[in-house]
Amino acid sequence: MPELPEVETVRRGLLPAMEGVRIVGADVNRPDLRWPLPANLAERLTGTTVDRLRRRSKYILADLSSGETLILHLGMSGRILVSGDPLGQFHHHHPAPEKHDHVVFHMANGARITFNDARRFGAMDLAGTESVEDHVLLRGLGPEPFGNAFNENYLVNALKGKRAPVKSALLDQRIVAGLGNIYVCEVLHRAGISPARHAGRISATRVASLVPLVREVLADAIDAGGSSLRDYRQADGELGYFQHTFRVYDREGEACRTDGCDGRIARIVQSGRSSFYCPKCQR
Repeated sequence: MPELPEVETVRRGLLPAMEGVRIVGADVNRPDLRWPLPANLAERLTGTTVDRLRRRSKYILADLSSGETLILHLGMSGRILVSGDPLGQFHHHHPAPEKHDHVVFHMANGARITFNDARRFGAMDLAGTESVEDHVLLRGLGPEPFGNAFNENYLVNALKGKRAPVKSALLDQRIVAGLGNIYVCEVLHRAGISPARHAGRISATRVASLVPLVREVLADAIDAGGSSLRDYRQADGELGYFQHTFRVYDREGEACRTDGCDGRIARIVQSGRSSFYCPKCQR
């Protein structure tokens, strides 16, 4: 599942092709993805201008001149590809349509934005821009990791008294938005904290240290274009590269990359997900 860095990378890739540009037409090739698509989606998109393209957690939000916002989630295998961009940053020619091209946006600048999703776990919806934060997909989300509301005092108070493992707590989208399995593993390794530690039993000082580390790991991943695992691609079709710098994720049995540590990366299963960590330097 794409996490915050992958979604942010896609958003940035779409900016030159979509933000401030009119949608001259839309092809909606099926009635549903993970859930039914909005009624009259093509008609409601056609003729509108994308006033702003932003991200909330793992969702891309396109604020339209019609007063509606398009909410888009990539799901497990969703890809958004740009072709024909006049700025020359993407493919110069439109590729032939593919079987799983479910929604296609035709932009006034000549760009074509294609949402392709073989497994159809992605989602699209339209909601009023002024009330979009109350949408069922967004209203329960916690603060953004790069926002001012996500700070040391907030996280200390959010984890205080929690009996859940710290890994599970950081994956809770109500506590912090956008973090997923890969990057929580990486954050906890940099912090030297075991994923199995009860969140409420970690000292306030150590919990506070997680805030800058979360931002550091996410920023590094965004700079690398995200992590390409299985289906993920950037908007220009290229792979992300952060997986080449993983310290723990998917490195079971390999040497720990912490300076001076001779431990080996282990894997445990927590709530059905693999947690990778170093038993020697993460406590």
